[in-house]
Amino acid sequence: MDVEGAHRNWAYARSGNSWVLSLDADEKVTEELKKEISAVISGTSHAAFDIPLRNYIGNYWVRHGGWYPASKVRLFDKNRFRYEEVEVHPRVFINGTCGHLTTDIIHKGYPDIEHFLGSVNRQTTLEARKWINTGRKMSLGHILWRTVDRFFRRYLGKKAYKDGMYGFVIAFFDSLYQLFSYIKYREMLNNKKT
Repeated sequence: MDVEGAHRNWAYARSGNSWVLSLDADEKVTEELKKEISAVISGTSHAAFDIPLRNYIGNYWVRHGGWYPASKVRLFDKNRFRYEEVEVHPRVFINGTCGHLTTDIIHKGYPDIEHFLGSVNRQTTLEARKWINTGRKMSLGHILWRTVDRFFRRYLGKKAYKDGMYGFVIAFFDSLYQLFSYIKYREMLNNKKT
């Protein structure tokens, strides 16, 4: 079983430098971000920095619904940082304070809607497996509430409607993420029993 957090921790420990900029294969650093990074790490007391992500579906920059700035901790002192060792969505643990950069990482994660939906399918499988592995007890009532709540929070509260069709699709599938994960969770529990 692949454990994302463990793989990341293993790789960062082997870095030749104390400071690590963690990027995925579909992310790009601009010249402006390079300059900002160089300026902040030379004398900082922070153990890490979060960086805004500019997320795209195809060539469309998704500006609303919680997708921008969507800052994540990506620059850190490897000696004061680690990921939770779980399969999907690992939390970060920082020994010290976290600063904030203002220049974006460009994230071209989804060439089109098909890839976005494929990602939802993969991530919900991993989420269900995480619930099983951590012994979480999930109920249908709780999941239905989370499904409805997430749609309205993303679509209205975080203004995904301003991104038109993309905003609706993002809010809709973000809410269904809970339901899909739950269905897979129930299926995995039933398969375990047999």
